[in-house]
Amino acid sequence: MPPAAETVLDEVDGEEGTGGSKLPTGSPRRRLRSPAVAGPLSAALLTAVLLALATRLSRSSPFGPVTRNIVDLGQQYLPFHAYWRSFLLGETHGDAFLNWNSGFGANFLGDIGTYLSSPFDLLVVLFPADRIELALYVVTAVKITAAGAAMALLLLRMRPGPWPVAAVLGSAYALSGWTFNLGATVPMWLDGLVAFPLLCLVGEWARTGRRPVLGPVVVALAWTANFYTAYMATIGAAVVLLVRLLTAEETAGARQRLAGALRAARGVLIGIGLAAPLVVVVFLGTKVADPTPESTFAPAAWVEVLARFLPATASLASPALFIGTPALALALTLPFNGAVAPRVRAGWSAAVVLVTLSLQWEPTHLLWHAGASPNGGPYRQTFVLCGLLIVAGWFSAARGVPRPTALLAGGALLGLLAWAARDSIDIDRWTYPAFGVAAALAVAAALVALLHSRRTTAGEPPAPVPPARALTTARLLPVLAVVLLVAAQAGEAAVTGKRIEEQQRDKVAWSPRIGPWHTAVADEVARADAWPKYRTEPGEVPGGNDVLIVGGQGADYYSSLTAEVTSRTLASLGFGYYAKGRHPVTLDNPVTDALFSIGTRVRSVPSAPVRQDVLPRATVSVATTPVPPLVTVRPAKRPATHPGDSAFAEQERLLGADVYELPAVTRDGRTVSARCPAGSQAWFWAPEYRGGATLAGEPRVDFEGKPPAVRAPMRALGTVPGSGEVRIELSPERTVRLPRQPVGCLVRARLDSAVRQLTATGAVEVRATGHTVTAELPPGSTGTAVLAVPRTAGWRCAAGDAEPRPARAYRGLVAIPLDGRANTVTCSFRPPGLTLGGAVGLTALLALIATGVLHRRAGRRAEQPADGPALA
Repeated sequence: MPPAAETVLDEVDGEEGTGGSKLPTGSPRRRLRSPAVAGPLSAALLTAVLLALATRLSRSSPFGPVTRNIVDLGQQYLPFHAYWRSFLLGETHGDAFLNWNSGFGANFLGDIGTYLSSPFDLLVVLFPADRIELALYVVTAVKITAAGAAMALLLLRMRPGPWPVAAVLGSAYALSGWTFNLGATVPMWLDGLVAFPLLCLVGEWARTGRRPVLGPVVVALAWTANFYTAYMATIGAAVVLLVRLLTAEETAGARQRLAGALRAARGVLIGIGLAAPLVVVVFLGTKVADPTPESTFAPAAWVEVLARFLPATASLASPALFIGTPALALALTLPFNGAVAPRVRAGWSAAVVLVTLSLQWEPTHLLWHAGASPNGGPYRQTFVLCGLLIVAGWFSAARGVPRPTALLAGGALLGLLAWAARDSIDIDRWTYPAFGVAAALAVAAALVALLHSRRTTAGEPPAPVPPARALTTARLLPVLAVVLLVAAQAGEAAVTGKRIEEQQRDKVAWSPRIGPWHTAVADEVARADAWPKYRTEPGEVPGGNDVLIVGGQGADYYSSLTAEVTSRTLASLGFGYYAKGRHPVTLDNPVTDALFSIGTRVRSVPSAPVRQDVLPRATVSVATTPVPPLVTVRPAKRPATHPGDSAFAEQERLLGADVYELPAVTRDGRTVSARCPAGSQAWFWAPEYRGGATLAGEPRVDFEGKPPAVRAPMRALGTVPGSGEVRIELSPERTVRLPRQPVGCLVRARLDSAVRQLTATGAVEVRATGHTVTAELPPGSTGTAVLAVPRTAGWRCAAGDAEPRPARAYRGLVAIPLDGRANTVTCSFRPPGLTLGGAVGLTALLALIATGVLHRRAGRRAEQPADGPALA
């Protein structure tokens, strides 16, 4: 390798050729002009500008009035980041183990590891509470920008070349179709986008025997930030390392290749071990999470796969492979580029082809997704293939513009691809115009670069002009080529980002922007909050995980780790849910309010319809009613209640009293009839029903059941008239499926009596600190103490001074048996897997320290002279 090339490699790797750890020396201006700095910085700047431009063109927040909060971005990630900010600033009731605001008490450490453990997410503390949407956008933009910089750095480390091209390719990777179609709306997956080039860099260090301590640390950060996409990035980095071991000159011998592979394996294992305290908690959390229906993988039609290489295409049913026409054209020239060594061309071409095929074959599809085909978006690993294409393009362009033969062959392949995709359903009206303009600009850039290359190699005599003008003339052509390349890549990326955002808003569910409705509810919740004396329920606010934005301690909770116990317990009591059970929602019912100690309920009604560009104001009301304390005592002998499997009967069993009249129901067509006590409140429970239900003389009430994804909550229809006749008219939108007991009539006097009884025998005082609840009971309490929290894995309880043991369950809630001698009960939550993960993490830390010590000793021995000191 030429000395100049070695210098570039050393600078990019941050080392001198002697193996030191010094950064490039010289003035700050000279450092900025170094490829190691200029390439990544330029990639970051270009990426940030283009992302902002795409957002502005789509009129999306924060550069426009329209919401970006589509699907889970608004339902999960935005609320979680709002809560994360409050948590980091010490404004929440819970701690890192337990979130009291969601699902009546949820495993927060698991949610941290799933959604919030990226170092970039700490940026939310720099923004005020009412600008959390801007904070999340900045976090998203910084991750995407970092991915572009990391890829540019990797490219320059793998092979010296023109840093402007590396910057453009780095930006192409960061602004791929995968980023716009998936990553930008699932910010936690963007950590995998950053991780892939960094893990490939770790592989480079392992291959050349460098940085045995920093490598595992980088792996640990990647797996801690988001282990799901880090797993995919690790597989991709292994593919890259394998190709490098087989094709790079520095690892020509079999022993060197094996040593490099073993060093890489050691680094990955240590790094994953360091991340184990969080990864194990998340892994075990998924084991007890509400299961989603099994998904069977069906590969996309190849015409749809080919179409996704083109700009402005969006779909979750096919891989988002767009990296820009110039970048893709460079990748397609590699097999025909005679300036690149045959083994390099063969290795990278084979890697791209095999990884592409792996996306379409079920066994490898399952391998990419850790053995389970995901529900929705089966091509989540596509960012790895985008990265491989970028690397292939770099190897073709690093030594200079490919020869005309290679350019023609690659262009022909590109044209054939575009022609073959013409009938795809994903082709947008912007696709071929954007592709054509980008292709024309890319051809112009290639022609200018070829002209400059020929002038340089022809050895033309110096022009008879002043030196300054000669220098300007010599630089004009390469600068023009870079400008044309940037214009082609940038314009296409901006158009793609704009169109994908617009298509997503039109085709998928969305949540409105945070606005005055949330603010009004949050203000009332803050004034009413009396935790842990009783809970405050914020009620229905647009978007999911509402309590994480407006406060309170309600039932709303949307997470991949929503425990099955929570989902099933609440569903059995008449609560509704979305997302196949992983998103329980509030139930405005006085019986469940008593069961979960909801003393204050906030209700809000918008003043106008909710739109994508503005959230209306709302009229907010607050109601406070007497409820039992958070910890109640149930007698050893359970009182008799209505039999059956209805939500009404289940509420009574948990309450310990008959409070409903459960009448015999007759159904005649679309009319449901029954008889109940006059003045009681008629409730309708039909979890699979979609449509309206109207009690005679009362307004229509809508139900949104759509099994298996959506379960409608129990709803009140109105007051039973003096005649006692309950007549419900149904307005179904599909086939009507009702449970055996769809009608229950609540007799309020019975409920009031049950509340007084549970209050009299319940806790005298309740204290809650972080993940622990302590309750003082009336002396001599016997039976079972019940904490109004779903009995999820991780709860341990004790009565009096007894040793804490795994909590028992009482109809799905946390329970502690009493023997009459203890006047206090204490329950604490510790996320399952924390002890095991901590032990693995400590072992990995010791292994990392040992690796560092051994590496230092080996370095010292290598520096000693071969011959010992001369004898006197």
